[in-house]
Amino acid sequence: MKSQIDHLVVAAQSLQQGVEWCESVLGVTPANGGEHEKYGTHNRLLKIATPSFPVAYLEIIAINPDAVIEKKPPPTRWFDLDSKALQTELAKSPRLIHFVANTLSIQDARHAWKAQNIDRGPIIHASRKTPKGLLQWQITVRPDGDRLFNGTLPTLIQWGKPESADPMQLHPRNHLPRSKVSLKSLTVCHPSAQKISSAYEAIQLDGVQVTEGPANLIATLQTPKGLVTLESLGL
Repeated sequence: MKSQIDHLVVAAQSLQQGVEWCESVLGVTPANGGEHEKYGTHNRLLKIATPSFPVAYLEIIAINPDAVIEKKPPPTRWFDLDSKALQTELAKSPRLIHFVANTLSIQDARHAWKAQNIDRGPIIHASRKTPKGLLQWQITVRPDGDRLFNGTLPTLIQWGKPESADPMQLHPRNHLPRSKVSLKSLTVCHPSAQKISSAYEAIQLDGVQVTEGPANLIATLQTPKGLVTLESLGL
């Protein structure tokens, strides 16, 4: 059940706002992403992989105002994007709000957390079109869209079809250009640090430091503008 950091999630009120933030704060323009029809969101992506975090990328995500969601009523969006409190903060500036952990067995990881009384939500099958083909994945999304523990407990993801022999074949890292931005560290701070540490251990998630204190998610990135620290600040 080995797990690793898959990607960081930076939320923006609009995708254009997110692109401008990326250029201003990180000194680079993010690559094109795509649309998530089920939830009416769209994204831009930035490769931040290093030997310590070999598949890591950064996702800038926002609600797509032009999206048409066929399901009535529409599902609650992932990553708390329907939260009025979150959107109020995003109106000021994009913010690091969450991260996603890649696991080799999303079913086993989900059950391991259920045994710890953590409900990460049902497993949703999702996809989007890319120039390299159809990108498919399984992801845990709670019906209420809650990230849990102020975004410090990762959403779980497993790439490819369930029966895929090579689930990482169409991972976003494979078609993202080098960005001159790299992830140096990710630290989680939370009053429930012990419970979060146990949750990480249960899915064999390495590479994330956990400390006790006010809720915060802290990512340190090497960028063309030098070392940059992104924080969730309890959002």
